[in-house]
Amino acid sequence: MDESSKAITGLLSAAAVRERAHEMLDIALGGGVEGWAVDLDRLATAADLTAATTRDQYPDLDVPFHARARHFVAGPPRLPEGDPQVRARAAFDLVILSVLLDAGTGPGWRYDDPVGGGTYTRSEGLAVASQRMFEAGALNDLAALSVETLAQGFQAGEGNPLLGLDGRATLLRRLGAQVQARPDLFPNGRPGGLFDSLAARADKGRLPAPEILEALLEALGPIWADRLVIHGIPLGDCWRHPAIRRSDASDGLVPLHKLSQWLSYSLIEPLEESGIQVIDVDGLTGLAEYRNGGLFVDTGVLRLTDPEDATRAHIVSDPLIVAWRAMTVALLDRMAPLVRERLGVTEADFSLARMLEGGSWLAGRRIAAELRPGGGPPFTIISDGTVF
Repeated sequence: MDESSKAITGLLSAAAVRERAHEMLDIALGGGVEGWAVDLDRLATAADLTAATTRDQYPDLDVPFHARARHFVAGPPRLPEGDPQVRARAAFDLVILSVLLDAGTGPGWRYDDPVGGGTYTRSEGLAVASQRMFEAGALNDLAALSVETLAQGFQAGEGNPLLGLDGRATLLRRLGAQVQARPDLFPNGRPGGLFDSLAARADKGRLPAPEILEALLEALGPIWADRLVIHGIPLGDCWRHPAIRRSDASDGLVPLHKLSQWLSYSLIEPLEESGIQVIDVDGLTGLAEYRNGGLFVDTGVLRLTDPEDATRAHIVSDPLIVAWRAMTVALLDRMAPLVRERLGVTEADFSLARMLEGGSWLAGRRIAAELRPGGGPPFTIISDGTVF
């Protein structure tokens, strides 16, 4: 592999996400990121809200990892009993599909569960809807999945609009094609076959969490449509920003890998239930999504230098949005010790993944609901259903 390809491949890791996120924040603190000002004195307010939310949700502070499993609120999914590896493959299958469908819904969308009778919105609604589609076999033929099938499964239509429906269907079709093209990574012909690939990476029954992400970025890289591909290497959730400078092929590139990291967190429990111990969970980063990012905007840690930017619609590749997402990752790292201090817990007992769950994500949702009707993000983001 030549030096240019090595520089690009180096972006496919959690370490690269963390390094460039902190670099972006440091530049912004010096006034060098156009569109943004940072007030670290307000980080205490964000930590106060996150700690209070955590105590409210988990009074005993026994907080699980941030994972898609938390969103299957209508009851546990139906998975095979018996052989732990068969069960793990099925769990992988469901979780991979459900996470890839977990982008912002837009205001007003809801899902009426035909099994349990409840009504759910946002991430929980998407989780329950994808669970029901999975259980009914509606996601068995990914390569041929139509927008109409997905719309029916999500109960989406003119009276119940869901953002990014076409993008979600395209993403799953591309996943189906990738599964067929890479039997070395998906040996059973299903997304859940990735369990076997990860199990093979375990050393004496132990698997570092950053290796989960690296495997996912290799396995899922080609499924993302209209993303950067440099030297034949698909970069997924990686964008350009002029503040990040390098003297190699990675100049100006900011990796974030939000959905892939969310998926990495969500696969930890199925792996551990199969007997594989996942280590170095904090080697992953916080998630560059609008709940965590909104928390920092809504508490005043991050401030738009031009208030009119809050009234404009932005695409995800806008430097303003790229910087916001990157700084969100770095600020989560900076906030974690403050939250632990307020809760009286140690880093060993309260990982970043537990703070996200406890936590920052829900605190962002709560303050958004207080400040804006519908509780959406602090500004409008044009989404294709595959980022947020």
